[in-house]
Amino acid sequence: MSKKDEIQSHFVLVHGAFHGAWCWFKVATLLKAAGHKVTALDLAASGVHRKQVHEIHSTSDYVEPLMEFMASLPENQRVILVGHSMGGLSIAEAMERFPHKISVAIFVTAIMPSPDFTPSEEFKGLSARMDGQYTFSNGPDNPPTSFLPSRHYLSSYLYQLSPSEDLMLATFLIRPVALNAIGMSSKKLTKEKYGSVSRVYIVCDEDASLPENVQRWMIENNPPDEVNLISGSDHMVMFTKPNELCTSLQVITEKYC
Repeated sequence: MSKKDEIQSHFVLVHGAFHGAWCWFKVATLLKAAGHKVTALDLAASGVHRKQVHEIHSTSDYVEPLMEFMASLPENQRVILVGHSMGGLSIAEAMERFPHKISVAIFVTAIMPSPDFTPSEEFKGLSARMDGQYTFSNGPDNPPTSFLPSRHYLSSYLYQLSPSEDLMLATFLIRPVALNAIGMSSKKLTKEKYGSVSRVYIVCDEDASLPENVQRWMIENNPPDEVNLISGSDHMVMFTKPNELCTSLQVITEKYC
């Protein structure tokens, strides 16, 4: 085995709502150029995954691709889990089920739950301002089943500092999210499993979708092992500050792997 192979880390990149593996293309390119292995996953009904949004009936359905991937890893192999936005809930599920296969979990301006709470109350006000297209698969008298954000919401709250071509790419590739997939599964997080995995939070201070004060609230109420800051980035830090994010991920890896 070469020296390069010996120091190679395996990053597993998990996207947030509406997006897919495609949103990591800049960061994945940089990490691979630095000699790392990268897996960017499409969660169910996201990216180019074959399932459609009406086939997602629970959080477990939504995160199934990540759980299948984690289960496929050899018992002696450990990865660096990176979750962005709602992807924080997805990697939390993996941390609970596969703590022995994770060197460190990195929450990138992401929802970060704890064994004691899921911060749903803090997000009610944020979700209320979301504009876009709702689908009512169970009829107009029942709650909506899925949501696709408008271009205005993308440009104002997610991509306001991102390159215009990346915003345009998003308008072509985003898919609706099943609203019953937003949250945690019925399996409660535990301190023995989820809590045993090292956690790092990366704050983005110009995030208009998940504002810095909300990020700091989660950090204060559920302290990770370390907090890093990427200044001048909107919610889509992988587009706005890809080099800074890649550097931060590598520095974190050197400490925890």
